[in-house]
Amino acid sequence: MLNNQLQGRLGRRYIALIVFAVLALLLWRSFGGGGFGSRTTGSRTVGSVRLVPSSYDWSKAQQFHPAADIKPLPAGSTSRLPKVQARPSAERQNDIAKSRKDAVRRAFVKSWEAYKTHAWTKDELMPLSGKGKQTFSGWSAQLVDALDSLWIMGLKDDFALAVKEVAVIDWAKVNDGRTINLFEVTIRYLGGLLAAYDLSREPVLLAKAVELGDALYAGFDTPNRLPSHWLDYNKAKAGEQTADLSMSGAAGGSLSLEFTRLSQITGDAKYYDATERIKHFFYRFQNATKIPGLWPMMLNYRDETMDGEIFTLGAGADSLYEYLPKMHALLGGRDPEYEQMTAKALDAARDTLLFRPMTPKDDNILMAGNVDWDDGNKTLTPEMQHLTCFVGGTYGLAGQLLGRKEYVDLASRLAAGCVWAYDSFATNIMPEISELVACPSLDGPCPYSEAAFPTTMRGRPSGVDLPAGFTRVRDPRYLLRPEAIESVFYMWRITGDQVWRDAAWRMWQGIVRETETELAFASIEDVKVHSSEKSDSMETFWLSETTKYFYLIFDDEATINLDEWVLNTEAHPLRRPAQK
Repeated sequence: MLNNQLQGRLGRRYIALIVFAVLALLLWRSFGGGGFGSRTTGSRTVGSVRLVPSSYDWSKAQQFHPAADIKPLPAGSTSRLPKVQARPSAERQNDIAKSRKDAVRRAFVKSWEAYKTHAWTKDELMPLSGKGKQTFSGWSAQLVDALDSLWIMGLKDDFALAVKEVAVIDWAKVNDGRTINLFEVTIRYLGGLLAAYDLSREPVLLAKAVELGDALYAGFDTPNRLPSHWLDYNKAKAGEQTADLSMSGAAGGSLSLEFTRLSQITGDAKYYDATERIKHFFYRFQNATKIPGLWPMMLNYRDETMDGEIFTLGAGADSLYEYLPKMHALLGGRDPEYEQMTAKALDAARDTLLFRPMTPKDDNILMAGNVDWDDGNKTLTPEMQHLTCFVGGTYGLAGQLLGRKEYVDLASRLAAGCVWAYDSFATNIMPEISELVACPSLDGPCPYSEAAFPTTMRGRPSGVDLPAGFTRVRDPRYLLRPEAIESVFYMWRITGDQVWRDAAWRMWQGIVRETETELAFASIEDVKVHSSEKSDSMETFWLSETTKYFYLIFDDEATINLDEWVLNTEAHPLRRPAQK
């Protein structure tokens, strides 16, 4: 009897030990031991970093509408494109520029440290409440978006810390409960990974970029191989995706740089082929829209038609035009269609969308408005979006690459128009959307008429005076946007004229004064007044674009030399092919 009891106790102990061992093994695997179907299965060291593969391998997913043929990258030697920059580097270090560069770096570090402390691995920092939020699939958007800025600003320890987090991102698990925004994920995540890889040559970044590229490639698995704005993994796995009946030109036309660069690095042409099909769609219709040379803001990708009647360089269209000369550069001039498309689009925009605003001092500046087409009649709305301030940089880059001096002249006037708008407001920041009065033509006399300009904001209880030259401020916010400083950066690099550096510093001082918080920097509600109410938002482009462009303006021109690099619409530098 005693032996039976002893054996029973020993048996229970053995069972308890076995259960404990199993639980311990499971816990070990869940925290890095791998196996048992956990997402650490197949983890390996890439370079010096431990990579955890995504839990679904999209490279092996079934293609329900496979491409009949894959178009290879253009072959042959690169064309010797004209130089973009006025000089490859500065002749000597400028102490004033260095102190200003250091000031920008401090603001970046303050913002980054706040993100590390309060929102680490979240998509965005909330700069007032000190919380994190998920906005772009929950894959640490701010972390990925800031990688190349960390490298450029010499923050190598933080770069290494961020790389370790990137190496364990599971692209197969959407952490914000939404479908995937193909455009935003491409420009922020894929662009960020490729740029950081091009700068650092850290192999784990390329491995994770390929994983993500394969996932995004699934968005092109539609009957006509054109994508939807939103990638739904469940639909992709079931072969139920279709292209959109209505999607903006920017959403489809701003994927080519990133997918092309991924093909250039990996040698796999499928990524380039995916966006090349979108280019063919645009190329085929460029001369057949209601304003030949331009594409309407909204397009029918499913039926492949372009019947829209609203034309703009602003929201919904902007980066479509931005990518035309940039693709010409990235392909080394090997595809003549990009040069043709660039010239046709910028000529048509000059003739229909650009306008000269009526200003008290008769400033020779330009802006980009919107045009509505109605039964052959084109109506220009002289509206200025902060988003359209990228246009100066686009005309400048295209002018240099295509040898079109008149484009550079237009670029200077467009960038100066955005600087003028910044200088016009008491905060030294331009608003999100404003309206002006258009002169009869881009050149020639344009006498100023006070009667055309109300002195206060009509219908607004504050009664804040409008700056001279403005008829209305439709959206007075500043969202930490980069587009104005982007064009100032291009003009500085193209001309080497100190006036652009001085303008950048005035802009920077206004932005810091009005947007700084205890933790970081925040969007503001009204640029017309000092100390405006702030919103609890710091979009990832603050660290990816805005601070980077300011930093690069005051850094030596050899850093991200535009004859060696091309920047995507999120300011991620991609290496251009060497010219022979």
